[in-house]
Parts: sequence; structure tokens; C-alpha cells
Amino acid sequence: MRIRRVAALLFSGPQVIAFTPAVSLGAFWIGGEGALLAASLGYPMIYMLFAPEGWVPHETVSRRDAVTGLPLREFMLERLDDYFEISANRARNGACMLIELTNAAHVETTFGSEVLSELRRAVADRLRAALRDNDMVYCLTDDRFGLVLGTTTNLDLEAGIQLSNRLLRTVQDPIKVGSNTIYPSSCLGFCLANVSPEPTGEALMDAAQSALLSAMKSGESTIRAYAPDTIRAAAKVDNNAREVIEALEDGRITAWFQPQVSTDTGLVSGFEALARWIHPEKGPIGPSSFIPALEAAGRMEQLGDIILRHSLLALRKWDAAGFDVPSISVNFSEVELSNPRLVDKVRWELDRNELPPERLTVEIVESVVTADPNNLVTRNIAGLAALGCTVDLDDFGTGNASIAAIRQFDINRIKIDRSYVSRIDRDPEQQRLISAIITMAEQLGLQTVAEGVETQGEHALISQLGCDHAQGFALARPMALDNTFGWMEQHYAHLLPIPQIGGRAF
Repeated sequence: MRIRRVAALLFSGPQVIAFTPAVSLGAFWIGGEGALLAASLGYPMIYMLFAPEGWVPHETVSRRDAVTGLPLREFMLERLDDYFEISANRARNGACMLIELTNAAHVETTFGSEVLSELRRAVADRLRAALRDNDMVYCLTDDRFGLVLGTTTNLDLEAGIQLSNRLLRTVQDPIKVGSNTIYPSSCLGFCLANVSPEPTGEALMDAAQSALLSAMKSGESTIRAYAPDTIRAAAKVDNNAREVIEALEDGRITAWFQPQVSTDTGLVSGFEALARWIHPEKGPIGPSSFIPALEAAGRMEQLGDIILRHSLLALRKWDAAGFDVPSISVNFSEVELSNPRLVDKVRWELDRNELPPERLTVEIVESVVTADPNNLVTRNIAGLAALGCTVDLDDFGTGNASIAAIRQFDINRIKIDRSYVSRIDRDPEQQRLISAIITMAEQLGLQTVAEGVETQGEHALISQLGCDHAQGFALARPMALDNTFGWMEQHYAHLLPIPQIGGRAF
């Protein structure tokens, strides 16, 4: 196949016009009329053999996009296939990147097709200028560009994310077209060649496209890197899912809050933010009824943004009302933790609300901490911890997280799953399990939170065994923000004063 393409390049296209008389003259000079006749008949035969009808080389204008002048999809696939042939046995890596102009249709509708063409030309020029000589840009559709990064020894996930951020900033700079200023919006998905599902150009491009579709579902200016364990096929949205999505868009899915209380002092040590769908007929609905629909529709990151904003707003309101709430706990899904810009987004939200990072507790589930240390999830958890956020390991005891992984992620607290807490006041085996977990946590310098504490007996025994914090129906059910103020007033009104040791009692 490679020989055929090279030969086709030699025996087709504009260069044929130059070669034909030169070959004919050379044949006549060397061999006379017989050689001239053979060359005249043979050269067209070679052309027909290696350049069948319909085949035109890369440089031919008709096989390039008419607006941008960029080569088309088939040539991108050839380049990707060539990459695998060339680099199969070398310690080098490349990547396939896809960039979608997400507001292209809006630009055409608002300003016309000519303005859209100018936008596409400008973006193509910007991409070519931003890349190295051995990187290639292709036009895939009227609103999508493909990039093939030449092989290099230092292209890893971190470098890919940094380059993606730079490319998006380049694409999204305002463009002046006549009297109009266009603000391009875009998303980017990419796949590193060393994680391609198969060593073919088609598979690598499909993986990058999966990442791009995931980015587009998450909103403007989003970047996604392909990873087999995080890219999921989009499920069909049924009527119930449509209702859930409408509720999300209309602000009817919001954050409710459940208090966490110190077993030592009885003081509120924090709240956990929990998503609730406020249904006009059914009332508050728990997450198990709508999370699957949001996952299938690719809306988990949008939900996470809402819960984070509501949580930080709650902290500000508690502060303004004079309540001491040290932190708010927010669950981060694996989809959110796969966002390369997560740390920057959280930092921006904290700065906007003038809150220090230590007042935000990031809750992650056990299955996450067993992930590959080089993937995006691991990188983001470490980045949030480095930012200053505390990290809680949720549902401890239900997964297979190792102690090494717990230490790696700088875990602050482990949340003991409710399956261990249930009936602890009546089951000696449960008591021994909880005691062992608490002892392990103490040896590792970790605090503990008992989840699902539903009776006063469970609360009392959890406190006696030395668990640091309790959370559950025995203390309070999840509640709307407006109700938290009255609950805290009532809780503190009934809280017994802490006994004074070594001082005078009044």
C-alpha cells in the first residue's frame, strides 16, 4: 500500500506534465525512435496502473477543503496509520486531537455563510501557526478540525492537556470579520496513541471522537482525554430522563444538606451536600431516582457544578448568620474527576466566594483510589489536595482501596459505610469491625465519620468506640438550606455544656 501511494505521487498530478516530455526526449536521445515509441506508450500505462480513476494525491486542490485548504479525513487516517507503522517499536508517542467549533451553526445563522467561511479560515490558520512542523491539521467537517501530532518522546497525559488548553485558547480568541467580532466557542477531545483501543488510525480517531463527544456534553470550552474506563456510550434518553434533564435545567435539582456532628463535643463539624430533585407533585426525590438518567445523558458534570455552587453559597450564608460550620462536603463523580480543568474550576469558585480551600471537603469513593496513578482522576484528586481541600474517602469498607492508596491521596477522613454501622448497638461482630477500622484510622492519623447513624443507640456506641464524627437520621435528615439555620439553633439550644476540668463551676 505504501509503495502504491509513493508511486502514485510520482506518476500522477501536475508533475506528470513536466515528466512526460522529459521522459520522451530522454528515450529518443538514448534509444532512438523505438525507445521514443515505448516511452510514449509505457508512461501512460504506468500512470493508469498506479493512479486509478478517482485517486488524487494530497497536494491536489480538489481533495482539500475548499474553504480552509486543509487536507480531508481520509488523509488524516493515512497519516495515523503511517504513525503506527513507523513508531510501533520506538519509545515515542503521538496523539489524535479533534476540535469542534460548537457555535458554527449559530454564526452561520446570525452572520451568514461567508462569515462562517472566514471564521473557519482564521481557525485553520491559527491551528497551523500553533503547531510544530511535523504536526498536521485536517478539515473533517464544516465545524470540526483534526490534528495529528508528530511522534515525540515526551508526550504524556499532562503534556496533552497543556497543549489542549493552549489550542483552545488560540481558537477562542475573538476574530474580526468585517464589521463583526466573532467569539468562537469550542470543545476538544484527544487520545494518546499509546492508549488507542487498537493500533490503527481508525481506532485512534474513533477514540478521540468519543472523548470529543463527552466534552461536548459537558459544556463549552471542555477538554476530554480518552480513557477506556471513563468514556461511555451515550444511552437513549427515555421520557423519565427528559423530565430529569428539564428539572436540572429549570433549577429544580438542588443541594440539600445533612449535618455531621463531633462525637466529642457535639458541635457541628460540617455538612454534606446531597442532590435532591424537588418534584412539583412527588416532593423531594433522592439521587438514586435521577442519577442514572443524568449519567446516561452526560449531565453529571452539570449537576456537580450546581451542587458545588450551592454548597459554597451555603457556607457564605452560614458565616453571615454567625454559625460556625468548618466545612462542606461535596461528592465528586468520576466524570467530574476526569475533567482536566477541574482543579482550576474549583479554585475559581473558591476565589469567587472568598473561601479558603480547607473549607471544601472533596468526597471520593473507594473505587476511584484504586485507579491508575497516571490517569486524570488520580491527577485531579492530588491536585485538589495540593490546592488545600480536604479529601474524605466515602463508603469505606465497600471497595478494595489499599492503605498505600489512602496515603497517596492524602486522605483526611474515612467515612465508615452504613452497612457496618447498622445494628452496631446489638451486634458484637459489627462492634469488633468498627473498632478495628477506628484503630487502623488512628494509627494512620485519619479521622473517622460514621455514616447512616439512625438510632440513639448506634450514636452512643459509635461515640464510645472513638469514632470522631457521626452523620445520619438519628441527628438530622437532609434538609433545604433555609431549614439548616433553625436546626442549628435548636441543636445548640439542647446541647449540654462541655464540663470544665480544673476550673471553677458556676
